[in-house]
Amino acid sequence: MEAIQDIQTISEITETSVKSTTNVSGSVALLDALIAEGVDVIFGYPGGAIMPIYDALYDYKDKLNHILVRHEQGGIHAGQGYARTSGKVGVVFATSGPGATNLVTGLADAQIDSTPLVCITGQVFAHLLGTDAFQETDIINITAPVTKWNFQVTDATEIPEAIAKAFYIAKSGRPGPVVIDITKNAQIQKFDYEGYVKCDHIRSYRPKPVVRTQYIEEAAALINTAKKPFILFGQGVILGSAEAEFKAFVEKSGIPAAWTVLGAGAIPTDHPLNVGMLGMHGNYGPNVLTNECDVLIAVGMRFDDRVTGRLDKYAKQAKVVHLDIDPAEIDKNVKSTVPVWGDCKETLPLLTALIQSNDHTDWVKLFNEYTQKEVDQVIQKELNPESGEMTMGEVIKQLNDLTHGEAIIVTDVGQHQMVACRYAQFNKSRSNVTSGGLGTMGFALPAAIGAKYGALDRTIVAVIGDGGFQMTCQELGTIMQSGVDVKIIILNNRFLGMVRQWQELFNDRRYSFVDIESPDFVALAAAYRIPGKCISEREELAGTLKEMLETNGSYLLEVMVTKENNVFPMVPQGCSVSEIRLK
Repeated sequence: MEAIQDIQTISEITETSVKSTTNVSGSVALLDALIAEGVDVIFGYPGGAIMPIYDALYDYKDKLNHILVRHEQGGIHAGQGYARTSGKVGVVFATSGPGATNLVTGLADAQIDSTPLVCITGQVFAHLLGTDAFQETDIINITAPVTKWNFQVTDATEIPEAIAKAFYIAKSGRPGPVVIDITKNAQIQKFDYEGYVKCDHIRSYRPKPVVRTQYIEEAAALINTAKKPFILFGQGVILGSAEAEFKAFVEKSGIPAAWTVLGAGAIPTDHPLNVGMLGMHGNYGPNVLTNECDVLIAVGMRFDDRVTGRLDKYAKQAKVVHLDIDPAEIDKNVKSTVPVWGDCKETLPLLTALIQSNDHTDWVKLFNEYTQKEVDQVIQKELNPESGEMTMGEVIKQLNDLTHGEAIIVTDVGQHQMVACRYAQFNKSRSNVTSGGLGTMGFALPAAIGAKYGALDRTIVAVIGDGGFQMTCQELGTIMQSGVDVKIIILNNRFLGMVRQWQELFNDRRYSFVDIESPDFVALAAAYRIPGKCISEREELAGTLKEMLETNGSYLLEVMVTKENNVFPMVPQGCSVSEIRLK
């Protein structure tokens, strides 16, 4: 590698007037840009094509906290966790070739879940592009379908503007991931640097549609005349930092409100108008009564198939008001009667001002009656079993009792995810971190690491299945080296539980390759100098959870739960939401 000489520090750069020039390398210009954007932590893994950036980073250990992950996929999931809890842009470094391609799953996950990321990838020298050089891949074309924007830098002078655009695009409008691929020559090249200027406008890019007051007025008229209105809210409320505005809208309207998986926590779980979770494993009332409401008000959600079930049988009786920042989501799956384009932080107050105060007492009471049916037939035995092996639900219930709804819960994908989302208490926003749209097994452990760096003052609990944990368990090494405090609960049912449930219900119990054997997780954690315990008796649960939460530093708790328990309610695939099964 060509040596990098006379690297200037960021303090030397920032002391120089923006109008003057300083001769620096592309790598130093990149680090200056990150600091100017308020970046405080980077998740990454070095390699040959990004080595000049890492060489420059050596001088900035006091300004940029770099977390060495054990796999680039772990790095990008950590970046996602950080973004989700902090509300800031997650930053990830990876080298070229396999380093860059290892980011693809995380990019797809961030794209579908609207998570703001800026991923910096190293690339071979510009003159080698297209020659099949060592560790060369066309990461721009590979990542084009799974990024909000990507760009390849081949000259150092392009770096400041490219990074400024990257951060602006990643965090504005509907957020998403951005990849900036920087060739090695551009990292090394010196140029006259005039300082960093943040981007606040791109001519061809409109992050927020113009709010049309006509639609606000039409929506208010529908809501004011509705007899059985129903609010569905998603992550858009959280991404728009519109929790207070949304709460004011709900309380003035008196309308029952249900959440998507990613919308959980936008209003507290125990709010009297929060009637539960939507979707395939959501609550009974919100699913059944979707097909009985007369006005459906969707706020910051995209009518995913897991929420709607069969579209041709979804809320056909209702007029639909859809508030969304992304015009592409309106009318994509469910036809709206009134489309309300715009940032819900702006549109909700305008709508709230025009609606009448109401309480819809009888309608809310109907939701409560459905809730009681679900409690009697499903929830009671899941949360308070009297005998047999422990259930996933009772673990979450005991966790609620100890954390009082104040913890951030990071889940992987599968039965444990649905159980945690259904039963965890969330008193604050940005408390539920999970892979929603892509359903990425292996997400939780690295995402929990990032979540902690994004919310250092909060308790982070990763709830993971025995299958998903083994996909990214190498990130225990990241925990060991960084000393980050993450509490890990493995709910071990000795199966790939969600697939097994479908095979039981829809494939005559033909359990095809879902019986998974696992290592001694506690011994594995101990190898990484992380304390832990495995329990199988109900009497041990509360005390061991308390021990875990009170431990100074990370802790792994394996809980042996019943093997063939199913998650209900359930809307079978291909069925209407009103055909939801309680057993």
